[in-house]
Amino acid sequence: MTPRKNHAVSFSRSVDSMVDQALAVLKLDPGLAQAIKGCTAVLKVLFPVEIKGKIHVFTGWRALHSIHRLPAKGGIRYAPSVDQDDIEALAALMTYKCAIMDVPFGGSKGGLCIDPLKFERDDLERITRRFTRELVTRGFLSPAMNVSAPDLGTGQREMAWMADTYKHLNPEDINAIACVTGKPVHLGGVQGRLEATGRGLQYALREFFRYPEDVAATGMDGPMEGKRVVIQGLGNVGYHAAKFLSEEDGMKIIAVIERDGALINEKGLPVEALYQHLNQTGGVRNFPDARYVADGPSVLETACDILIPAALERVIHKDNAPRIRAKLVAEAANGPVTFEADRILKKRKIIVLPDTFLNAGGVVVSYFEWVRNLSHIRFGRMERRFEELRGHSIIRAIEEATSRKLPQKLCQQIVHGAGELDLVRSGLDDTMCQAFQKIKEVKERYQDKHTYRTASYIIAIEKIARAYLDAGIY
Repeated sequence: MTPRKNHAVSFSRSVDSMVDQALAVLKLDPGLAQAIKGCTAVLKVLFPVEIKGKIHVFTGWRALHSIHRLPAKGGIRYAPSVDQDDIEALAALMTYKCAIMDVPFGGSKGGLCIDPLKFERDDLERITRRFTRELVTRGFLSPAMNVSAPDLGTGQREMAWMADTYKHLNPEDINAIACVTGKPVHLGGVQGRLEATGRGLQYALREFFRYPEDVAATGMDGPMEGKRVVIQGLGNVGYHAAKFLSEEDGMKIIAVIERDGALINEKGLPVEALYQHLNQTGGVRNFPDARYVADGPSVLETACDILIPAALERVIHKDNAPRIRAKLVAEAANGPVTFEADRILKKRKIIVLPDTFLNAGGVVVSYFEWVRNLSHIRFGRMERRFEELRGHSIIRAIEEATSRKLPQKLCQQIVHGAGELDLVRSGLDDTMCQAFQKIKEVKERYQDKHTYRTASYIIAIEKIARAYLDAGIY
């Protein structure tokens, strides 16, 4: 689904306008505010690649928004709609997102103007390696200064190519593998990274539903089970979010919107079967037991409990915001709601959980992967067996004291030593919960006058401003 480019407000201006609301609350020095909002540096590259005897020239960008913490962190996007404004806006969102989540990174973002579906695998590898070379030789990719990750149109495969290219250009760097995150596990990736953004959304919604007063403000009540959900985009983020919410939390995915249309089934769509159908056919059309709607974007206006835009930016804008009928909008994508639409939703009392929080699971687990790469040891390797042995000792002590055998299932739980996936999920869950609690605290400090979005930006700006002031501004 290609984002619309005919909005009155650009993506970067939309982000800045949302930040301005928080700045108005904090009353920062105008110069400091300008330093926080502006991009530190933007690299634009044009490079040729010969493909099947024809020279193709590609345009790419890497925006470095903030270096108040290092390295700067942000994904690489492959899409025909990519432009410099998008990349600068996404880099800014990364800065604020990392600050909100207490992840010690600055913000960066990269993109290549390309439709990856039009190129074969070997061609994409050559393009990716050449783009990587452009970034590395100009200082915009390294484990210490600027770390990349997957985004729209890229994945584990592209990250493996980028890491290998960096390693060959810097053979003396023992931390070379940490120049990107989101790699395959056998090449230095961390278990749980692929699902991280969708899993983080699940943990965030679970935390939200633990507060009845917050849930009541949306017009909903009770637990997550049975809530009606519309998902826009069944890519990596949307698929994992839909799968976890439906299979583990009992939510009903009543509609899925994709590039070729949308499907609706009020009884709930089988997410795994639909995802397999999408991968096999390239779209959602002809999926059984669901009503097909050719005009996919119109399904964003379906009455539901939770609307999850999980694909691209600016899909909810001033033209369709007056018709959105969700009780809660959960931003799983980056910037899916424009500034103008955000104001409309606020006036209509539709609650929005912002992307700077809800979409942050990916960068949180990327941080774990980066730390794992720098430490050169798998999480859980030192302590797992020790924990298992201690569990067996506890069971023996209980059984000797009570003269009774414990149930086998309980024994398995006690002796289970945490492996890498257990620790990653635990760390992600804890980070998402603590971030929401802090956002809620700031929101309540201002007596609910501001939204979750403004509260999250207040948190981010306070941290960034403190970093600038404590380190000294030169």
